[in-house]
Amino acid sequence: MGKVKARTGPLARRPDNSAFKQQRLPAWSPMLTASTVLPFFYCMSVLCMLLGVWLLITVQSTQELKGNVYFYYGLINFHQNLRRYMDSRDDAQTVGRKSYLKSPSSYCTPFRLNSDGHPIAPCGAVANSIFNDSFTLTYHSPNITALPSMQVPLHRKGITWYTDQNIKFRNPTRDPENQTLAQVFEGTVKPPYWQKPVYELAPHDPSNNGFINEDLIVWMREAAFPNFKKLYGIVNRAREPFVDGLPVGNYSIEISYNFPVQFFQGRKEVVLSTVTWFGGQNRFLPIAYLVTSGLILLLAVILTVVWWKFGKNGKNMEE
Repeated sequence: MGKVKARTGPLARRPDNSAFKQQRLPAWSPMLTASTVLPFFYCMSVLCMLLGVWLLITVQSTQELKGNVYFYYGLINFHQNLRRYMDSRDDAQTVGRKSYLKSPSSYCTPFRLNSDGHPIAPCGAVANSIFNDSFTLTYHSPNITALPSMQVPLHRKGITWYTDQNIKFRNPTRDPENQTLAQVFEGTVKPPYWQKPVYELAPHDPSNNGFINEDLIVWMREAAFPNFKKLYGIVNRAREPFVDGLPVGNYSIEISYNFPVQFFQGRKEVVLSTVTWFGGQNRFLPIAYLVTSGLILLLAVILTVVWWKFGKNGKNMEE
């Protein structure tokens, strides 16, 4: 049989004679002209402006307190988005793994162990800084003789994301099953700034204690911006006069002040709001659309002026 000789030299490095390897594939590139680009810019500007105005009107409509009313607390100038702060937590511990309950991650340092060497549960700076003010909203009817002042009932459960409540945060398994939650967390201590251990966060509702406490879960979902609000409760519409929302009248809020803000020059606020298909009262997206619309319009006007002055007659912009 004859031998096949391998190609050597320059021929061995030559690519195959195909349209792809020889770069003979058909290509298309748009020719950008003023008659095609400028209308696109103006259309995008108008579209962003209409979306921004529509979303702003939608957000403004959430001020009417009819239907489900949501009670938020807000913090100003509190930076939950700092990397070292966000990393200072142990997700394996809060998902209920017993080994991490007694030996938390080193990421939690300096809120990993107390001065006696006992593990902290939940560990880390995020959990340690939990917002712990409490609120009591009272309704004062205009007709005080017919309806006296009464406390507005709030649902304090059902305020978390489903994935957080059912997947990301779980209590350690009880072994044996008749163990109390305090026995499950035996050997751990509360974070330094907490007033109660994690298994006593909701003394009147055992199903809301431990790592599945909804106030803790809401706080542990860090905010992206230094000014934020988090859900505290939802008005209970099962009883009069709150069936249709919050009725007309005067309201007062009693605040149990536990969370100091003077150290980081911050402020606290309370927000009562309804929600629409767009969500709560958040003006960031409509303002972003309006600002984008203004920038696109400004750029379109500048390009129009340049085209009108230098390129309208088809001449190049040359001296």
